[in-house]
Amino acid sequence: MYGGAVAAIFGRITMSHHDLYARYQRQLGLKGFGVEAQQKLARARVLVAGAGGLGCPLLQYLAAAGVGCIGVIDDDRVSVSNLHRQVLFSTADIGEQKAVIAGRKIKQINPEIDVQVYADRLNVENVIGLVSEYDIVVDGTDNFSTRYLINDVCVWLGKPLVYGAVSQFEGQLTVLNWKANPGELRPVQYRDLFLEPPSGIRNCEEEGVLGVLPGLIGVLMATEVIKLITGIGEVLNGRLLLYNLLTHQTYEMALSVNEAANAFIPKSTADLKAYFTEDACSGALNEIDAATFDKWMKSSGVLAIDVREPGEAPIVTSFPHMNIPAGCIEQQLPLTDKKSIVLFCKSGQRSAEAAKKLTKAFAHIDFFSLRGGLDQYLSKIQ
Repeated sequence: MYGGAVAAIFGRITMSHHDLYARYQRQLGLKGFGVEAQQKLARARVLVAGAGGLGCPLLQYLAAAGVGCIGVIDDDRVSVSNLHRQVLFSTADIGEQKAVIAGRKIKQINPEIDVQVYADRLNVENVIGLVSEYDIVVDGTDNFSTRYLINDVCVWLGKPLVYGAVSQFEGQLTVLNWKANPGELRPVQYRDLFLEPPSGIRNCEEEGVLGVLPGLIGVLMATEVIKLITGIGEVLNGRLLLYNLLTHQTYEMALSVNEAANAFIPKSTADLKAYFTEDACSGALNEIDAATFDKWMKSSGVLAIDVREPGEAPIVTSFPHMNIPAGCIEQQLPLTDKKSIVLFCKSGQRSAEAAKKLTKAFAHIDFFSLRGGLDQYLSKIQ
């Protein structure tokens, strides 16, 4: 039916033309899609930041659809707690690099595509070079510092950004930094939604998430990537889609440009590094490991504060501490003669954000955050 046109989908073909057509025939036969759209997919380069709950379905469907080059960056390793939602991984993969395993498995899904694996943390040193190499960036990360870093670089370099997030039973997604028409002065970016990182907000590791939810949102994110590449349909641009898994209700929130966000757009590498220090990208100004934390908890010179909400598990009784939720710690920080205060939570993210905020507000006190939170501390010390 398509003859030689199908052969042109890839510049280098290892499959027969018949097999190549067979792989994509359900897409090629779609009205308004066809060979031209498949060729666009084959020429596209997409960077996926994060190979977790959102990244796993994203990577699978982008590979299966025939996106020509997929980059995946993640410095995390597979743990048993990932398996209920990160469906690219199996029990045999525990302890392995997520990016490496994900890259290998999507290459098995579609051997015709090029897969670039970066088993590294996305940071100020590598983000510009990486984003520059791709047409579209997809944010499947789970922390605000990296999310803002990705956004700011995409705005600076003019790269479309597909964003998604999940927590408990709710998810959201949108397409950012994409001009629906050339006449737009500036497309909506993530800082138009949240000008600066909010404090006290927990990620899905701490809040929990039903395993199917990242799959649903991840597939919708992959859909937006395919629409951006091929030009089919209506891109979710300037609209934030909110989804409630318990009721299957969806809501749309219109997004508009916040002129105050323009001040954060970097104009040079120096601008970017001035805002995103290495510490900012790791989420904390001063972090201590589990062994150091354990040693300090046996000293009377350090005050420990649990920044979780009251009643969150696990309940800690093995060392003296206070409980002040991250959202109100700046107002409720007690008067103390202690020169050092260590903050902790379940995973280390909330305590890191609180430590950074308090360091700015109380210069006479040294604030620290327990790296990896109670999860890491209890697994290594107790």
